[in-house]
Amino acid sequence: MLPVAVDAMGADRGPAEIVAGARQAATELGIPVVLVGQPDALGDTGGLEVLAASEVVDMHDDPAGAVRRKRDSSVVKAAEAVRDGRASAMVSAGNTGAAMASALLRMGRIKGVQRPAIATTLPVPGSPVPTILLDSGANSECSAAWLAQFGLMGAVYASARFGVAEPRVGLVSIGEEASKGTALVKEAHALLARPGWFDGAGGRFIGNVEGRDALTDAVDVMVTDGFTGNVILKTLEGGVKTLVNAIVAAMNSSEEAKQASEALVPALLPLYIEMDPDTYGGAMLLGVDGVCIISHGKSSARAIVNAIKLAADMVAADLVGRLRDAVGQALPAD
Repeated sequence: MLPVAVDAMGADRGPAEIVAGARQAATELGIPVVLVGQPDALGDTGGLEVLAASEVVDMHDDPAGAVRRKRDSSVVKAAEAVRDGRASAMVSAGNTGAAMASALLRMGRIKGVQRPAIATTLPVPGSPVPTILLDSGANSECSAAWLAQFGLMGAVYASARFGVAEPRVGLVSIGEEASKGTALVKEAHALLARPGWFDGAGGRFIGNVEGRDALTDAVDVMVTDGFTGNVILKTLEGGVKTLVNAIVAAMNSSEEAKQASEALVPALLPLYIEMDPDTYGGAMLLGVDGVCIISHGKSSARAIVNAIKLAADMVAADLVGRLRDAVGQALPAD
């Protein structure tokens, strides 16, 4: 396959962590990688190909303006590599908005897609199938038609990534009843419930779901607007971090607790790994005409390895082609 273009600049931990993950993915997984960035800033690349980019979009930059202004930035060049057939996919742990804008402006949208959406994987303890939340930040305000299409694309993604035969799609609301929620939610509910809407995606609409369902096996795909989705995501991140810190503090609170923790830590470690965002690599930008993985700004080398693997897997699964077919087959959502 063509290499995965990895934006090596702009992440919180600097290029070293990104390069380390890229090298590991290439050597241990055999995935071809091309690094995109300033060659002098990358350090030892281990022989990986480097696509030179002279500019960097920083975290504080306005995404859309920076993408238009910094045309030789690493994130823009990574998206152009996919567009031009030089790379099969792109991965970026830099400015999220810039990664999304670069992919949208350079790759374009899949025909029929009204707005791309960020699909984030939420772990479900004890279940091999996580929950997919979308949109988790790309579109703060949405129309009902967009939400219906997010559900369609989320079902395709759940099938392609996790092998879910008939993904259950739920609409985030304040109650399970169809009568609950804002006018937008009620309108979206009606669109998602239409007969035949999920025929091309193989999904099934199960109605409204609530925030408490995010980390359970009650639903496979949770659909909401980007504002609500991002609030859900950040609340879960903060809650899990607080809980982990509290458990660690309790384990070190006394000699007896420390002794007990020696027996508990091996049992808790698999759960910790399962809940660690680095395990999933990054979020998928669904709806653009190419594979784009958006990783957390604080991504470790391990997260970058997993992001590159996800990108390669989605190329191999022809996710974009499957999305194109499902969107083309669906009824108009407006």
